[in-house]
Amino acid sequence: MSNRQTSTDVILIGAGIMSATLGTLLKELAPDWDIKVFEKLDKSGEESSNEWNNAGTGHAALCELNYTPERSDGSIDISKAINVNEQFQISRQFWSYLVNSNLIRNPQDFIMPLPHMSLVQGEDNVKFLKKRFEALSNNPLFQGMEFSDNPEKLKEWIPVIMNGRTSAQPIAATKIDSGTDVNFGALTRMLFDHLNNKNVEINYEHQVEDIKRTSDGLWELKIWNMETGQIERHTAKFVFIGGGGGSLPLLQKTGIPESKHIGGFPVSGLFLVCNNPEIVEQHHAKVYGKAAVGAPPMSVPHLDTRYIDNKKSLLFGPFAGFSPKFLKTGSNMDLIASVKPNNVFTMLAAGAKNMSLTKYLIGQVMLSKEKRIEELREFVPNAKSEDWDIVVAGQRVQVIKDTEAGMGTLQFGTEVVSAADGSVAALLGASPGASTAVHVMLQVIKKCFPEQLPEWESKIKEMIPSYGIKLAENPDLFNEIHASTDKALGLSESSEKSEKELEMAGQGSY
Repeated sequence: MSNRQTSTDVILIGAGIMSATLGTLLKELAPDWDIKVFEKLDKSGEESSNEWNNAGTGHAALCELNYTPERSDGSIDISKAINVNEQFQISRQFWSYLVNSNLIRNPQDFIMPLPHMSLVQGEDNVKFLKKRFEALSNNPLFQGMEFSDNPEKLKEWIPVIMNGRTSAQPIAATKIDSGTDVNFGALTRMLFDHLNNKNVEINYEHQVEDIKRTSDGLWELKIWNMETGQIERHTAKFVFIGGGGGSLPLLQKTGIPESKHIGGFPVSGLFLVCNNPEIVEQHHAKVYGKAAVGAPPMSVPHLDTRYIDNKKSLLFGPFAGFSPKFLKTGSNMDLIASVKPNNVFTMLAAGAKNMSLTKYLIGQVMLSKEKRIEELREFVPNAKSEDWDIVVAGQRVQVIKDTEAGMGTLQFGTEVVSAADGSVAALLGASPGASTAVHVMLQVIKKCFPEQLPEWESKIKEMIPSYGIKLAENPDLFNEIHASTDKALGLSESSEKSEKELEMAGQGSY
């Protein structure tokens, strides 16, 4: 039985970082609009946005080697790295606006300064890293990056990784101190607290069962209230599907032409978490390596300092794996149920093309803890099994679609799919996801609210001073904005503390 029927301006599905960001932007741009949020779980930020379910890297392409591929002529393509960095600067500006406007407080609860490093071994990889460093360090967005292939210098930077290392292979790293660790779970919860204060109706334990178009052009959602067991119907002019891995099945239910020929490939992950405080204290950076041959980009190994609940942690991973679920709290039938007549050939083509990936993921699932510790020892030679515990990370659903590269191409990245009339939009995909949430949600606003955009533009520029400007081409503006966001987010004061921690770390012996 239906016990509640309401109509509203905007419905956001999923209480993660994407809905939190879109809701917060819309409340600033159109304060009078009525917004409702529906979330299956009992609180916000519990799936992909949760701090234990993602790497917490403020993705600015400072350390992720897959954003700087080598061209066939041996030169380095830094265009994607510049784009990702520009997008993260947009997030920093928006968060700074929220802090400066007292809409959220205590930025240190969600963002901390942390050096970002890339680490490689072997002659060819060292040459690649040197070329990458030279290409990036000429760009204003990457100023301050250092390169070293001197083991003594590396021992100062990353004692835990260098101590006990006996390999004669060349080794090199880059380091940039302007990196950050971001607790997206904490940020999501802060944004939902703010939205709650702005009279946004947030409904937890409400599962969206169906979405269909009404004769008057609105979207009607059939929603199961898990608390009362009753079915509710809610209509809205605009619906945003931001349910992480759960977005694809809901997008398919809309029946919009743009939802056809799209599939999803779920990838799960595990991290090793250090339980020895002495070792945690000796490492102070996010250190990204190179993915193994045949491994997907989201399984690049990295050793990360994290700040979770204001406590320093150390994580290594992620070990990729396979599960047919689209969400950590999903169903083993998710993958099968997502195969439809319109995407079955796309899915089959992806399966045939990605046999090696499937084999790799199944191999990862079968790894024993000891095998995982062996992989960790590539990074931390002296690692002891008893110092590390296994934590299951979140599910990611990579987009599969037909592209110029062929049918059933696996996409790595974040993608917005929206109806031609802009009345519904869904966010699919994974990394750099949360870090670029503000940029991605501005794209949603641009696509879905073109009529309102002209009157909103001045407010957008107030929130994001570089809106519409390429910071890489305006170094003075970039330096000014970077300094002001550092100040607002408390990153400049803490960086001196970070240096002290690093000095102390260098005196460790692990």
